[in-house]
Amino acid sequence: MPKIDKTVKNETIYILYFEIVLSAVMQSVFLIIGKWDLSVLLGNLLSGSAAVLNFFLMGLSVQKAVEKEEKDAKKIMRISQTYRTLFLFVIAAIGVYFSVFNTIAALVPLFFPRIAIALRPLFSKKNNTDTQNGETDEK
Repeated sequence: MPKIDKTVKNETIYILYFEIVLSAVMQSVFLIIGKWDLSVLLGNLLSGSAAVLNFFLMGLSVQKAVEKEEKDAKKIMRISQTYRTLFLFVIAAIGVYFSVFNTIAALVPLFFPRIAIALRPLFSKKNNTDTQNGETDEK
């Protein structure tokens, strides 16, 4: 197995952090509205871990693709996306089908990485440093 790039590790940890924080918020909401039970926790664990794994596998695919020619890189990314999407559909189906998982808690965490990615510019060290120095990305 090839060595995992530092960027893949760091970005996956960032996604994991947001997954944990947003999952805690979701658990709190269920608790506040009086709908919390073990199925909420299990659904959250199922899809939260799947979402982080999906992001990590995407990172590994990108890492592998950048080492290849453009044609091969596109093929690697297309195959990766197909399998990862299928994986997420299976996880979502498990979360919806089996009554041991709360349906909402099994589906919502699949979207947490998108929220984390959207908020990434707010937490990027490079962007904060450049902004403080009066620099912009328009060079």
